[in-house]
Amino acid sequence: AYGDGSTELVPLGLFRLDSVDGDVSEGPVQLQGKDLSAVVADDKLTAPYSASGTVVGAVTALIQRSLPGASVIAEIEDAPIGRRTWDVEADPWEAAREVAAAAGADVFANADGEFVIRTLPDLLLTAPAWAVEAGDGGVYISGSVGMTSDGVYNGVLARGESTSDNLPPVSALAVDSDPTSPTYWDGPYGRRPMFYSSSTLISVNACTQAANLKLAEARAPNASGDISSLPNPALEPGDVLRVAHPDGTRELHQVASFSVPLDEAGDFPIATISAKEDG
Repeated sequence: AYGDGSTELVPLGLFRLDSVDGDVSEGPVQLQGKDLSAVVADDKLTAPYSASGTVVGAVTALIQRSLPGASVIAEIEDAPIGRRTWDVEADPWEAAREVAAAAGADVFANADGEFVIRTLPDLLLTAPAWAVEAGDGGVYISGSVGMTSDGVYNGVLARGESTSDNLPPVSALAVDSDPTSPTYWDGPYGRRPMFYSSSTLISVNACTQAANLKLAEARAPNASGDISSLPNPALEPGDVLRVAHPDGTRELHQVASFSVPLDEAGDFPIATISAKEDG
């Protein structure tokens, strides 16, 4: 609902209903559901499964194995992958995410029930999708920022070797090269690499993209934030927010998750995966 009296409907999701609970005659009824990625994840492999070809083709095949009519939207440049075989009991949704990583991308189910293959936008190069500002006319309610070094890595070595395709091993190292970052590779934080390998990676470029993707995930807990604002259900994970705190401090945040209230009085907590000072 906007200040001029106009309204807009925003889809919150297409869910598989997992449980229903409530008073038979009086209600209310409580519904719990999961997005359509749960359908793929729950359809564990009952026989070995192999993928090859390209990222988009392999991800689409893994999803449509469980949901034949599923729509898969690729917002990336397609790339070849090496042959990868998963064993019985493997999670096909994690397999799809592994394949997407070969293009430096992730895959998720959006609010319309479509599957999207997308790269995580660069925090500093992406125009903010929304401004969360304190003061008159602003939507800011509260905010906190935290930092930790537990489980945080500032370098990722991605390696690929597809023996079934007789391809030579390839690798690439991605590090936090920002001298102003608290996890700078050559700074006081020290060098803390993690390692990732997949036979889907068949080129140095694919290793580089996968390493950069995993580096963003590995660094994420170091600088995180929790913002509460007036609701904006049109946001999506990965969106960049410009946040202005009451003391005048300005930051750029990247959305990780949020909870949408279904009543007018509810606030709108937003968890972010990274934060940087906004000059």
